[in-house]
Amino acid sequence: MRIAFLYSSKNGTASSLQSRRYEETREEEDPPLDLLAECDSDETIEAIGRALGERHEIVPIEANDEAYLHLKELRPDLVFNIAEGLVGPNRESHIPSICEMLGIPYTGSDPLTLGICLDKSRAKEILSYHKIPTPSFWVAENGSGISLRVKLPAIIKPLHEGSSKGIKDNSVVRSRPELKARVREIQSIYKQPVIIEQFLTGREFTVGVLGNPPNLEILPIVEIDHTQLPPGANPVYSYEAKWIWDQPEKPLEIFRCPAQLESDLKHRIEDIVKKTIEVLRIRDWSRIDIRLDERGEPNILEVNPLPGILPNPEENSCLPKAARTAGYSYSVLIHRVVDEAAARYGIKDHGKRKHPGRDRLQSFQPRPQPLERRAI
Repeated sequence: MRIAFLYSSKNGTASSLQSRRYEETREEEDPPLDLLAECDSDETIEAIGRALGERHEIVPIEANDEAYLHLKELRPDLVFNIAEGLVGPNRESHIPSICEMLGIPYTGSDPLTLGICLDKSRAKEILSYHKIPTPSFWVAENGSGISLRVKLPAIIKPLHEGSSKGIKDNSVVRSRPELKARVREIQSIYKQPVIIEQFLTGREFTVGVLGNPPNLEILPIVEIDHTQLPPGANPVYSYEAKWIWDQPEKPLEIFRCPAQLESDLKHRIEDIVKKTIEVLRIRDWSRIDIRLDERGEPNILEVNPLPGILPNPEENSCLPKAARTAGYSYSVLIHRVVDEAAARYGIKDHGKRKHPGRDRLQSFQPRPQPLERRAI
């Protein structure tokens, strides 16, 4: 099977964004430090390409504004999509939308689901309607006033970001002045609305899922152990935890997989994960973040239908970590996603032979980049 592998590299995304800023011919403020946090390093892109190339002919394509023309000309059998897009609240929907325009099958969720899940408030509204527990929340739009109904403590996040972008140790606020200051800061840096969420203080987990309803495989649950954070730190997996406190010479052993859970709690977590996937129509794979409230009830924090898949175990990428615990190698994890998508589209015998052109992958030589260490 010929597979087009669509990705957003750090180099490619940085170049595209720089070109856009130049064309707009106006002064720009310095971008946030985590601007490219969602994009993949060359190491991750190469690891996925090698895995796909074990069974298929692979054509790697940077998900920039030329991707449409490449896909239109290539007409692959399937697109393996990990592209984050460039800008806008619907950026993760861009490549799947192109695929649908061209009638090309693709892995993962459709444009609507990707757009809803990246907009935290829209996802939470749907979950709330279906009585799936999620923390209370409020949205501050473009410097608008903050409701006095906000229950403290709260956590402040950009509305349309993933990979924990914009979440720092000071994102947890316990007073009205802190709340207002942090909202202004996030709006200024990320140029988007802010979601204010009631901060839950219970245990935190992330749950990887493979497959499609009714045949979902819940991978071993990962717990984020906040006791490993420095004294005085807020119990969140923040920018500081990822990039400052966690160093190669002194790693932060913050993840536990499999999490130590009583059978009843494990069942309740798995139950709301399955309901979330069904309600939001998530396809093929995902990772869902959960935290317990003061009563010990699991609540959905965030839904990631386009999960990170860093290849090295030292990098603590949670979906591959859970898959390894379940007995999957990195390659088998990648092939499983292809298999799920192929089954949805009714593509037969897709993994039994490779096209002669698989060596085209060898011509892809991305420039070296630092690893995105410790990203979820």
